[in-house]
Amino acid sequence: MTFRALVLALMCYGVPATAVAQAAPASAPAGQIHVGPRGDRLTGAQAGPVDIIMPHITDSHIVELPFGHEWELPRWQPVRIGSLEIDLSPTKHVVMLIVAALLCMVVLIPAAIAHDRHTTARGSPKGFATGIEAVVLYIRNDVVLANVGPHGNAFVPFGLTLFFFILFANLLGLVPYGSTATGNISVTAMLAIVTFVVVEATGIKTQGWRYLRTIFYVPPKEIPFPVKLFMVPIMSVVEIIGKFTKPFALAIRLFANMTAGHVVLLALISLIFTFRSYGVAFPSVIMGVGSSLLEIFVAFLQAYIFTILSCVFIGLIRSEAH
Repeated sequence: MTFRALVLALMCYGVPATAVAQAAPASAPAGQIHVGPRGDRLTGAQAGPVDIIMPHITDSHIVELPFGHEWELPRWQPVRIGSLEIDLSPTKHVVMLIVAALLCMVVLIPAAIAHDRHTTARGSPKGFATGIEAVVLYIRNDVVLANVGPHGNAFVPFGLTLFFFILFANLLGLVPYGSTATGNISVTAMLAIVTFVVVEATGIKTQGWRYLRTIFYVPPKEIPFPVKLFMVPIMSVVEIIGKFTKPFALAIRLFANMTAGHVVLLALISLIFTFRSYGVAFPSVIMGVGSSLLEIFVAFLQAYIFTILSCVFIGLIRSEAH
């Protein structure tokens, strides 16, 4: 449910049905008269069921703006690759990803400058820079370095970028007129693919030719040769499948958790319009507020989980070289 649609629905809920009947056009065609919930005769076509959940969690080419305005994004000609057409037109979730990237720069770069200035002037940071320093140090020491193994400082920028970018993308879905880009499986799949490339490139760089052992199963020498002939093809298939299940799990986990929270929140709000009772409205609003507070925690948690699992996968493929 979009923010403007929710406001309009709440306003329309309090409008009497007689007002709707008076506002209906007098030139409605015959046979289009319906009886309202209070017995009023309403003219015009009967409204069908309205879906308030899917428009909020799905992507679109329209970005909602304050005061009832809308920004229709440009539509580009699709790119043809043989018989395949690829639409590269910007969408609402693309805009949210750009906003998330800008927020990362707007928040972190000034914090880094202030941290350096305060440290030079008084020996320690203060204010907002102190909070950012605490988060950065935690991600660096307890998430990245603790999981990728020794000499893992090269992966600290990657881990910090993943965490803050996913965090801001998650939080944007909780503000009015915003949207959760990480509730789009295409976005989470791309993040998982980037992680997959980093993991496999790290394995190739660290292990060299031994990287092939992570694809093709090499049984221990103690196993008899006939058993090896039986195990090698089966276990090699398992190893290959295991390489792709890791990014698949990353993409599905982030997508499902961010989508489920919005569906629960919108379902609670929709109870008000389903039962049309003020007795249902109060508990629905209370549970909706609680669900929104839980969504803030989930936004941080999912960014943390995605980052730590990515670092664990990097550490696993690095450890096989030692």
